[in-house]
Amino acid sequence: MKFMLLSAFVAVAVADQLREHVPIVSESRQEFANGVSGSSFESANGIKFQQQILAGDVGQSNAEGSYSYPDEFGNLVEVRYIANENGFQVEGTHLPVAPQAPAHVARLLQIAEEQRAAGIFFE
Repeated sequence: MKFMLLSAFVAVAVADQLREHVPIVSESRQEFANGVSGSSFESANGIKFQQQILAGDVGQSNAEGSYSYPDEFGNLVEVRYIANENGFQVEGTHLPVAPQAPAHVARLLQIAEEQRAAGIFFE
């Protein structure tokens, strides 16, 4: 439920930036057994949202979904996400990607692991 509200707030924020009345052209909601549900909508200006709520492995609710919208240049921005026991994971080609760590970092992590295995700990 919290994920649906968060997603709805994202859609409202995008629509608020446009500052115009945008009709919803389609909307769907489904509820199934065991707490499984789904919802989706599409607006006249190209915003699309879809989400499924699933039962998690450790008693929580998991969410999987996506939304898309046209940016100010007319390009379609697509975001996919999963929220589960491993946290919130988001994917999108428009999102920045951190540069790869230098090779010496891998060696330092290996040394640290060897020290922990040998019983050497630092505070």
